[in-house]
Amino acid sequence: MLLSDIKKILNATVLWGEEHLDREVTSACGSDFMSDVLAFVKNQALLLTGLVNPQVVRTADMVEMKCIVFVRGKVPGQDIINLAEERDIVVMTCPKRMYEACGLLYYNGLRGNCDGND
Repeated sequence: MLLSDIKKILNATVLWGEEHLDREVTSACGSDFMSDVLAFVKNQALLLTGLVNPQVVRTADMVEMKCIVFVRGKVPGQDIINLAEERDIVVMTCPKRMYEACGLLYYNGLRGNCDGND
């Protein structure tokens, strides 16, 4: 699924990386616990979270995420956006809650694969 598709499905706003919406992602993870992302996430490309701090970007970078979507209308500060830009990670915000955002993406074909099974 292209990041442009994710933007449309979630009615998201791109905060950084509009020129990278042609990137493809094949899986996603939703979590507000970065320790869980580090412990359980493998082969992920999209992170959905309501946690707004620089650790989100650092964690996303460590597991090679291509995009972070901040749910519940959360908007990170410019310092977080700048950090994501340095690490070439697209940043979006969407008005939906985590549960709904994950469900919409799953319904439209984006899977998790956190445990290696589909």
